[in-house]
Amino acid sequence: MPNMNPKKNEMPTQAPEVRAHNFSEVALGYEESVAVDEANRCLNCKTMPCVGGCPVNIHIPEFIAKIREMDFEGAYKVITQTSSLPAVCGRVCPQETQCESKCVRGIKGESVGIGRLERFIADYHNAFCTEAPVAPAPNGHKVAVIGSGPSGLTCAGDLAKKGYKVTVFEALHLAGGVLVYGIPEFRLPKSIVQKEVDTLKALGVEIMTNVVIGKTLTVDELFEMGYEAVFIGSGAGLPNFMNIPGESLKGVYSANEFLTRSNLMKAYKDDPDTPIMKGGKVAVVGGGNVAMDAARTALRLGAEKVYIVYRRSIEELPARKEEVEHAMEEGIEFRLLTNPTEILGYHNDADPRDPKNGSVTGIRCIKMELGEPDQKGRRRPVPIEGSEFDIDLDVVIMAIGTSPNPLLKNTTEGLDVNSHGGIIVNEDGLTSRVAVYAGGDAVTGAATVISAMGAGKVAAKAIDEYISAK
Repeated sequence: MPNMNPKKNEMPTQAPEVRAHNFSEVALGYEESVAVDEANRCLNCKTMPCVGGCPVNIHIPEFIAKIREMDFEGAYKVITQTSSLPAVCGRVCPQETQCESKCVRGIKGESVGIGRLERFIADYHNAFCTEAPVAPAPNGHKVAVIGSGPSGLTCAGDLAKKGYKVTVFEALHLAGGVLVYGIPEFRLPKSIVQKEVDTLKALGVEIMTNVVIGKTLTVDELFEMGYEAVFIGSGAGLPNFMNIPGESLKGVYSANEFLTRSNLMKAYKDDPDTPIMKGGKVAVVGGGNVAMDAARTALRLGAEKVYIVYRRSIEELPARKEEVEHAMEEGIEFRLLTNPTEILGYHNDADPRDPKNGSVTGIRCIKMELGEPDQKGRRRPVPIEGSEFDIDLDVVIMAIGTSPNPLLKNTTEGLDVNSHGGIIVNEDGLTSRVAVYAGGDAVTGAATVISAMGAGKVAAKAIDEYISAK
């Protein structure tokens, strides 16, 4: 019997007053009976609009049908025909603006909880399947992948399944890219990422960490080592700032640094090797998912008060609705239609060696109102004259976006980039260099995990076609 309930099954979560003080995962996942009940809400549409909304084209009605039959392992096999990272996607992809936004059930109610079902299937497989993936027979060709984030891992996985010998070169000491250094444990446990990485290793993918392409090795040297194609999935790790007074004060972080220190370098420990400032009052400037991650991390690190400072209204917040709701439930205060103009600080000119010299004491802001739409169709925020005010603070975190690191551009001859530093590619992910492909944030700037995965899939297909035609 179809389940015609207009609302999707709720995702169980930790209580806000509990989770605000720990790094355990907030969302707890569906139980079997709930997953089957949710799967019964799917109408199995002949046109399958949800598939067209997925950047990696998961066969959504097919895997949901397997759940209805309680064939959970069969559902996993359907998902992994096109996705190498189902447990990740089920947690962090913005399904509400992608596959779920196309769901017919969403016309007169809520869409089917596709993301929640994907997470359930991936978690079930990881908990109960003991059968290791079988590496395919090698085809005798080698491909290098730069970066072990979602685009790099996806490209590597798709090529490995076709028998390619794939080596992933990662600059940091742990594979996973933004999945390990950017997304907090309470949204994406690192054990989940490691499980996905281990699956790729079982397929024959080799991962070499602590290798900075452009320093340790160059792209040209990779070709000299016998690699027939190179995929660049190095992400966008160069943080943007507002260029306002006070950004060099102690206590000002980019969200990239703040989250990396907490997630990857374990600064939440009592005696970390790479500490960050904890406690006090914290403001996070920005309104995307990264801003929510930084604010919620600061709270868990012991901040007494956390603000989100964003220059538009709540309707324009780019972060996922779920992340905004979770942040509000945890007590984070949103100062909307507000824009910083200066970071205020304490200065001790008499003794520049004073460890408090140059520390943040607050932030000066101006109130905004929404004017005419900009080029992207969003109403442009306009300052309200004479509305300045100050907020007392100890830490300011800038979460206003990132750009691709210029290292590869500067060390790779003939690699064309745009005015924002993104690598220019064609529809197949091919760059201006023969046999050099790119995708994900290295091309687009900061975007979603699933869009980066989609770019990795496109490039893997093109690389296979290129090498097969040689």
